Amino acid sequence: MQSTSRSLRKRYTRSGTGLGHPLLAIWAIVASAVVLMPMISIAWLAVSGGSADWPHLIENVIPRATGRTLLLVVLTGAATAFIGILTAWLVASCEFPLRRFLSAALVLPLAIPAYLAAYAFGELLTFTGPVQGLIRVVFGFQTSRDYWFPDVRSLGGAVLVLSSVLYPYIYLACRSMFLMQGRAAADVARTLGAGPLKVFFRIQIPMARPAIMIGLTLVAMETLNDIGAVEFLGVQTLTFSIFDTWLNRGSLAGAAQIACIMLLFVVALMMVERAARRRQRFASQKTTAAVHDLARLTLSGWKKWAATIVCLLPMLSGFAIPFFVLGNYALKRLDQFLAPRLLNALLHSILVSGLTALVAVLLGFVLAYAARTGRSRITDAAGRLASFGYGVPGTVLAIGVLFPLAALDNAIDAQARDLFGISTGLLMSGTGFAIIYACTVRFLTMAEGTLEAGFQKLSPHLDMAARALGRTSSQTLRTVLLPMMRPAVLTAALLVFIETMKELSATIMLRPFNFNTLATLVYEDASRAKVEDASVAAMIIVIAGMIPVILVSRSLERRP
Repeated sequence: MQSTSRSLRKRYTRSGTGLGHPLLAIWAIVASAVVLMPMISIAWLAVSGGSADWPHLIENVIPRATGRTLLLVVLTGAATAFIGILTAWLVASCEFPLRRFLSAALVLPLAIPAYLAAYAFGELLTFTGPVQGLIRVVFGFQTSRDYWFPDVRSLGGAVLVLSSVLYPYIYLACRSMFLMQGRAAADVARTLGAGPLKVFFRIQIPMARPAIMIGLTLVAMETLNDIGAVEFLGVQTLTFSIFDTWLNRGSLAGAAQIACIMLLFVVALMMVERAARRRQRFASQKTTAAVHDLARLTLSGWKKWAATIVCLLPMLSGFAIPFFVLGNYALKRLDQFLAPRLLNALLHSILVSGLTALVAVLLGFVLAYAARTGRSRITDAAGRLASFGYGVPGTVLAIGVLFPLAALDNAIDAQARDLFGISTGLLMSGTGFAIIYACTVRFLTMAEGTLEAGFQKLSPHLDMAARALGRTSSQTLRTVLLPMMRPAVLTAALLVFIETMKELSATIMLRPFNFNTLATLVYEDASRAKVEDASVAAMIIVIAGMIPVILVSRSLERRP
C-alpha cells in the first residue's frame, strides 16, 4: 500500500494533475507575455523615438518631477509607517476604549481612492470651505491676508491625502505580525523586566520589519500610480509628467522616455519587496491559541483616551471626512442617480470591470494551477513576470498598451482595405479593449495571488485521491477542484472588478471619445471645479470599494 502511495505521489509530482505540463507552460507563457508586451513596447518606443525631446525633458521636466516624486514617496512612506505601525501596535498590544471597533474601522480608508480623498479635502480646507469659514467667523477675519492657513494644494497636502488613505497597507501587515508573534515575545520580555516602550522598539519593531517593508513597497507603488490627487493638488510628479508630455505636448516618445525612468523606480521597489518577503519566512512562526489568550496591556487614565484618539484620527481623516463631504453633496443631488450621463458611465464601468475581472481570473487561474501541479523553471518565470504588472503605474501601462494595439489596428485596417475595400477603424486602441488590457495587466497579480492562496488551502491528496479513483486530470479539475475553489474565484473576481472600477490613471489616458467610466466622470467634473456634481458618481465608487473592505474588517473582528 505504501509502495502504491509513493508511486502515485511520484507520478503526481512528475506529471501534474491538470492539463499537462506542456499545455500549462504554454498558457503560463501567454499570461506572462500579456504582461510583458507593454513593457517591451515602452522600451522600444523610448529608444526609437529619437532624442528631439530629451533637451527639454532633461532641462525642464525630469529633474523637477523626479525630485518631487522621490520626496512625495519618502514623506508619504514615513507618514504611513508612523500611522500604520503605531495604530497596529496599539490595537494588538493594548486595551483601551473602542479598541475592538477601531481595529476593524482602521481598514476603512482602503475604500477611498486617493483622488476622491483629494477632492474632499480640497472642498473642506480651501478658502471657501467650512474650516476656513469657521476661522473667519470666530476670529473676525475678512480676507485670506488676515490670517495664515496651510495650502492643501501643495506637496504637504498631497502627503496628507495619500498617507490618510494608504496607511492601512502597513497597518494590516503590522497588525498581523504583532498578533502572530509579537505578543508572545513581548510577554517574555516583560517578565525579564523590559518596559512597554523598550519592548516595542527592541522586540516588536525588529520582528515586524519584513512586514513593514512590504507595506511600504505597496504604499510607494500606489503613490507612483496616483495621478488624480497629485494633479488636483498641483504636485508635478513623474506620473503627471507622462500625462502632460503625451496629451498636452503631443510627444508619445517623450512620455515613453519618462515612463522608462518610472520603470526603474518600479524595479527597485519590486526588488525591495521580494527581499523583504524572503526575510519574512525566517520571522514568521505559527502560534497557538494560548498566545492569543495572553492579556493585553491595559491602559488607564489619560493614556487610554489618548490611544483611542490616536487610532480614531486616521480613520476620520482617511474615511469619515471624504465619505461625509462627498456624501453630503450627493444627498443634495439624488436626481442625478437617474441622469443618462451617470447611467452611461455606470454601464461602461460595469462592462469594463466585469470583462477585466473575467480575463484576469482566467489568466490568474492558469498561473495558480500551474504552480499547484508542479513547479518548473518556465512556470516560475511566468509567475514572476506576471506579478510585475501590479507595480507598473497606470500611465506607464497606457503608453505600453496603446502603441502595440494601434499598430495592430493599422495593420488590420490596411489588410481590410486591400482585400475588401473597407476600413475597420480602431478595433482595439479606439475601444474599451485597451482599458481592459491595461487593467488586466495591472491587476493580474491580485487575481493570481488570491487563487494561489485558495489552492494552498486544498490538500494535494485530493488530486491524488481523485486520480486513484479513475478520474482523468481534466475531470479532477472540473468536478473536484473547481467547486472547492469557487469562493477563491469569486473573491478574486470581486477584487479585480472593484479595483478596475476605481482605476483612473490608465482609464483617463486610454478611454475612447465619448466613453466615460465613473472614475473619469468624477475626474472631468473635478477638473472643472465641479466636485459637487462629481459626488454622486464618487459615492458609487466608494460604496463599491467598501465591499472588500467590509470583508476584511469582519475577518479582523473574528480575531483577538
